[in-house]
Order: sequence, then C-alpha cells, then structure tokens
Amino acid sequence: MDINTNKSYTKYYVIAWIFGLIFYFLDYVIRSAPAVMFPELSQSFSVNEIRLVEIVGTYYYTYSTCSLIAGIALDRFGAKYSLFAGALILGIGCLLFMISSQFSGVVGRLFQGAGCAFAFPGCVYLASKGFSAKSLATAIGFTQCLGMLGGSAGQFVVGPLIEEGMNINTFWLSTGIFTIIVAFGLWFITPSNITDKNIESTQKKQSLLNPYKIVFSNPQSWFCGIISGLLFAPTTIFAMTWAVDFFQKDRAFDFHTATISSAMVAFGWVFGCPLLGYITDKINKRKPVLVFGAVFMIVALIQLLYFPNLLPAKYSMFSLGVASGAAMIPYSIIKEANPDNVKGSATGAINFITFGVTTLLSPLFSRLFGRTLDGTLDKTNHFQQAGLFWIIGISIAILVSFLLKETGSGKKTDAEKVII
Repeated sequence: MDINTNKSYTKYYVIAWIFGLIFYFLDYVIRSAPAVMFPELSQSFSVNEIRLVEIVGTYYYTYSTCSLIAGIALDRFGAKYSLFAGALILGIGCLLFMISSQFSGVVGRLFQGAGCAFAFPGCVYLASKGFSAKSLATAIGFTQCLGMLGGSAGQFVVGPLIEEGMNINTFWLSTGIFTIIVAFGLWFITPSNITDKNIESTQKKQSLLNPYKIVFSNPQSWFCGIISGLLFAPTTIFAMTWAVDFFQKDRAFDFHTATISSAMVAFGWVFGCPLLGYITDKINKRKPVLVFGAVFMIVALIQLLYFPNLLPAKYSMFSLGVASGAAMIPYSIIKEANPDNVKGSATGAINFITFGVTTLLSPLFSRLFGRTLDGTLDKTNHFQQAGLFWIIGISIAILVSFLLKETGSGKKTDAEKVII
C-alpha cells in the first residue's frame, strides 16, 4: 500500500472516529441516567432501592467481560462490524428497560453493558489509526471528554426532564431507537478497507487468545488497569449511581441540587480528560500528570467531606471530575507498553481490568454504606466515611503508579540514566 493510500484511509478513520463519538456519548448517557430515576425504576421493576442498585450494577458484569470480546473483535475484524454490533446491542438493551419486570430490567442492563463495551475500545482503535502517536493521548482524552459529556447529560438533562414529569419509558424508547439508528450509521460510515483485511488475515493464523496472552503477560497492563479502575470508581460508582441519594439523605439537598452536584463530576471530565491528555503529550511524560491528578482528587474529596463550607458541593464535585480525568492516562500507557499489533486487545484488556475493579467495589460500597443510608442517625459521619472509602482507593492507585514504567517520548533513555 503506498503512502497516498495510507493517507486516504487515515482521513476516513478520523471521520469514522468522529461518528463513533456519538456512540460513546450515548454509552455514558445510558450508563448514568438510572441515577436520576431511582423511584420510577423501582416502581417499574417492583423492587426496593438496594435491589435496584444491584440491577443497575449488572451493567459492569457484561461491560468488563465483553471488553475482552470487543478487543478480540477489533483486532480480528476491524471497527466496522464491531461498532455496529455493539451499538445495536445497546439499543436493544434500552428498549428492554421499557418492560415492567425485574427480569427485563436485568437482561436490559446486561445488554446495555455488553453493547457499551464496544464504544470506547472502538473509538480508541479508530483514533490510533487516524492520529499520530504524538497526539494520541489528546485524541483519547477528547474521546473520554465526549463520553463524560454524555454522562453529565444523563443527569444534567435527564434529571430535570424526569422532575418535570417525563415518563421514563419515553426516555428509553427514544434513546433505544436513536442508538439503533447510530448503529446503522456506523455500519455505513466506518471503513472496511485493505488495512483491516490484512489484520484479519494475519490474526486468523494466530490463536484467538494470542493477543491477550501478550497483553496479560505484561505486568504493566495490570498496573494500568488497577490504577484506572481505582480512579474511575468514584465517578462510576459514587457520582453516577449513589451521589444523588447520598446528597439528598446525608446532606439534606433537594432533588434538583443533588442532581446538579452529582452531574458536575461528569461535567468536570469534559474538561479534565482532554486537558490532562494534552499536558501529557506536551511534556512527553505520563506518570507525573497521572499522580498529580490522583492527588488533586484526594484534595477535592477532603474539601467536600471535611470542609463543605469552603465551596458549594457542585464546585467540589466539578474539581473531582477535572482531576479524575487522570484515569484515562493509563489507557495511553497500556497501548505504548504493548506491541502495535494488539492495540484493540490492549484497550479491551484495560477496560476489563478497570471495570472488573468497579464490579468488585460496587457491591462492597453498597453493603458498607448504601444499606445504612436510611438507618444511620449521624448523617455527617456517614457521608464522611463513605467518602473516605474513595480516598483510600485513590491512595492505593497512587502507590501502584510508582510501579509503572514511563512510556512517554520524554522518558529517559538507558544512556541518560547511566549519566545521571
């Protein structure tokens, strides 16, 4: 393939990446929306609040496991078929949420998790083909920016609509139909070219799991996933699932204030992800920005928990969101720490580990603090203990980050280390 052909396909991959952002935006809208319709969903599925959280949490079961499938599919078949399948499954999962039964709720949420698992790896796959290495972290940061804008919209926009009386079935019907339309749009827009065919031909000669053998045998991959998972968890578990409830019951916020405060974390990501990605590309180093972001997350949480009068909760949560954009930096590191021929699998692997951490922490947090949300009398202490849970997790992430090898182009060479 000549250079001109390569440039031509690069252009089409960028166009496909832009369209893939819509899919990823919908991923986060659907992921975060249940947090602002707890009473309505509880009534629809005929379950109590704790059981509803368990149903909503099943999203991460299929999200984490199907991330591995998404990685294999991307490396073997390319983005066209993988993204179409993911978006179609997601749309079906939304439609299933319209059926008033606990079973359909569980199946629908499992479908939603499975479909969403293809969104981010697919966008990163397209970005890695459409952008140069020196701007990849920025592109990944912008991808996550759009996703978290969707997460913010899932609460910022959907919350007031529900408050004003919109039926939840109207939301799930319109979202499901639009997602299916996007699926077919991805089918027609995403290129299926000679590059993807070469990838498919090469990988058919390999074991199906060979890319994951490469990725998972690298300790750096595990460090990346654990760090990202611990930094993601305060957003995915607390802000997108529990925060509205905690603000209402522990801090006595009204529904509107609680919703806005919760949504500010995702809104903070809109700025934090591209900003921190840009900084890592600018200084050509990953680890310093990663550690700084994690430390700033702790500072934001300490202020929210112990000095709430210094700043309103919505600003504290916004600061937390900006800083937690650091959770995306390991996504650049894992791709740089593994061979180029396993790009899709590397992203699938880190998603699997990241949301495997979420899958483990979600029921633990629910058991320790969710079940006691209504019964505790000391609301301030309960809120602080719940926040301390996340501070401990972030601190562990910082410690693990010291085991990471610097992969930015500004890392010291062996010769420079000897001189130093």
